[in-house]
Amino acid sequence: MRSTLSVLAAAAVIVAVPAAAHPKLLSSTPAAGATVKSTAKVELRFSERLVARLSSAQVVMTGMPGMADHPPMPVQGRAAMAADGKTLVVTLARPLAAGSYKVTYQVVSADTHKIEGGFDFTVR
Repeated sequence: MRSTLSVLAAAAVIVAVPAAAHPKLLSSTPAAGATVKSTAKVELRFSERLVARLSSAQVVMTGMPGMADHPPMPVQGRAAMAADGKTLVVTLARPLAAGSYKVTYQVVSADTHKIEGGFDFTVR
């Protein structure tokens, strides 16, 4: 009987501990699917603090007006963590030219799970 109670008590403790959540992209600037004026910065805001040295983001130009066969072209920039620890900021070498872009990210939070994702936006 005592061992049954011990097992039940241990199970209750395990169930009571919330599962570690994975970081989720809450918002971005520019927003996914948006058409914006030229910008030299992309911001990604996540649901929890990230491990800076294991988190990154890239911007790639996927289309240029008047050039139907434009190959994807990486945009020079540097990703860094903002002071809040939840926002990843990509500072670009120069403002983006008119065209379509894809942002991809790979982030890790304290739970050590790597999350990858991406979204597109357009510069007019």
